[in-house]
Amino acid sequence: AEISQGRMEALVNFQTMVTDLTGMAIANASMLDEATAAAEAMTLAARVGKSQSQRFVVAHDVLPQNLEVIQTRAKPLGIAVDVVHATDLVKHLETNECFGALLQYPGVNGQVRDLRPLIDALHAKGALAIVAADLLALTLLSSPGELGADIACGTTQRFGMPMGNGGPHAGYLATQDAFKRSLPGRLVGVSVDAHGNPAYRLALQTREQHIRREKATSN
Repeated sequence: AEISQGRMEALVNFQTMVTDLTGMAIANASMLDEATAAAEAMTLAARVGKSQSQRFVVAHDVLPQNLEVIQTRAKPLGIAVDVVHATDLVKHLETNECFGALLQYPGVNGQVRDLRPLIDALHAKGALAIVAADLLALTLLSSPGELGADIACGTTQRFGMPMGNGGPHAGYLATQDAFKRSLPGRLVGVSVDAHGNPAYRLALQTREQHIRREKATSN
């Protein structure tokens, strides 16, 4: 992959755009689509979070495909998925444990909520906050990073990439720098070559085709 420096540069630009819009420290390049990214965000939260809970909360107004893929991924992992109305989430957390929650921003009906109280309530329970954010909306709205989110995910198809045979969607997943070694997919970085010139390279690869299966974070 390192031979194709132009492609690598484009992927670095993709990562930079996602981190700029989401307000997160680091982003991969990339995920299949938003639903896959949301499921990967859930398993990332399960790996890196400190909570011992096996329950995951999903706000009622997430995109239906996000919920369905999360439920499919959660079942074999023994994760229980609770769908809770966004306005009841703070109250729900008072009596229920979870290791993380997925919040849609804006919601499936277009409603823009102030996620700060929800994210603060999650952190108070030792849980991680995942925000599935519309990148185009983030050109105007406060970013997930500003709101205190731990992980952001979504799709970049909103920027006008033409659909064909079910894609391309180019989902994104962004998170804090501390979680970079658990981040699924590819991470492109900038290094120097043998002549001392800047060179792009695949910095972290956590996929099965690159490393031993038991250490892979994503397929």
